[in-house]
Amino acid sequence: MLASKRFGVVSLGCDKNRVDTEKLLGLIQERGYTLTNDLSQAQIVIINTCAFLQTAREEAIQTILECADYKRKGLEKIVVTGCLPQKFIGELFEPLTEADVFLGINDYQRIFEALEQSYAKDERQNFVGKGNDEYTFTRVLTTDEHVAYLKIADGCYNHCTYCLIPKIRGKYRSYSMDDILTEAKELGEVEELIVVAQDTTRYGEDLYGENKFVELLQKLSALENVHTIRLLYCYPDVIDDKLIDEIATNDKILKYIDIPLQHSENRVLKLMNRKGTREGYLQLIKTLKARIPGIAIRSTFISGFPTETEEEFENMQAFLREAEFFNCGFFAYSREPDTGAYRLQPQIHHATKKRRVRALYQTQAEVMKKQLDTLVGKQIEVLCDGIDYEKSCFVGRAYFNAPDIDGCVYFNAGEAMQGKRYLVTVERVDGYDLYGRTEDYEV
Repeated sequence: MLASKRFGVVSLGCDKNRVDTEKLLGLIQERGYTLTNDLSQAQIVIINTCAFLQTAREEAIQTILECADYKRKGLEKIVVTGCLPQKFIGELFEPLTEADVFLGINDYQRIFEALEQSYAKDERQNFVGKGNDEYTFTRVLTTDEHVAYLKIADGCYNHCTYCLIPKIRGKYRSYSMDDILTEAKELGEVEELIVVAQDTTRYGEDLYGENKFVELLQKLSALENVHTIRLLYCYPDVIDDKLIDEIATNDKILKYIDIPLQHSENRVLKLMNRKGTREGYLQLIKTLKARIPGIAIRSTFISGFPTETEEEFENMQAFLREAEFFNCGFFAYSREPDTGAYRLQPQIHHATKKRRVRALYQTQAEVMKKQLDTLVGKQIEVLCDGIDYEKSCFVGRAYFNAPDIDGCVYFNAGEAMQGKRYLVTVERVDGYDLYGRTEDYEV
């Protein structure tokens, strides 16, 4: 019944969701079914959703409604998967009649059964919670072919009071090290492997009874097809001497680390159920910079958390100036039902939250510019990601640039190849981006 159908897929949300989507694409391809990037040509569209924030849920619903317009042009079935149905299926199933099949975060293996029943019975199907979280190796990469994300665990047990993830994804679950290594090998030649999870640094504690993150990094580094490794989502309270030493001495690990701190002030951190302190964070940053010279530290912060005072907001600006992160993201607090912070009072006015986020971005821009300005006139190693046709030059990233979330390096060259590294002479800074040139010296 499905053999003649063309599948289209839309992936929403984070890079961890992207990995789930790529594995779903792998399942479809394994069955020999046809994939298309043109949704107007698909008979079946799968939408892998995010539900972390209200804005993400709104985007997911809007995407479903937009795809429903294709039903007048030959689209037959819409499949909604991922976080949104996992958490909110009770509220969605009856009113969201545009969708024909619903699957949760562990139900991807049952997509074909659900679709066949939907076709055979001409009825909408709810398969949320009917899967078994079976590990899937095969993937169809949606990134540039020289870059791949590797998800090493799912779920979370940090229970931050602003966050829905444990209610959606469940408790922390490390994947088998053997499975992870097999998947990494099957990715083929990867110039940059990006290790992700809700919390990468707690890898192995649930599965092996002890932390195995460094051991996993060592085994990934031993793979010949993996050339460099980037670490995201490293929680500060689990970054120890062993991990710092591994980053410092392992040539394959990029001297870059993403540490989501979320706030700088102790009272707010306690309300968030975060385990760190301002003093501890600053000491960790100092230690990282001392033991890993040149390390680029990235972080994220939430502003406008309930009860946050103007003084605490200003102290966070001061913290940014003292910490001197290379990259930072800032988010206005989103009041999410079924979280610990939902009932906290007073809630901060929306306009105040937006103002504070803008101010934090401005502060960080000033901090980052000072660091980028020091690179003008110097040569840096850049991984070429391709051509930016609007700017009429090549575009790539230095070690301090993660894909999509950080700045880029734009450079002129007689010729450059995607996935290769070049020494680029930096000529100027523009915001978060660098501009330069190379004499085609491939590293």
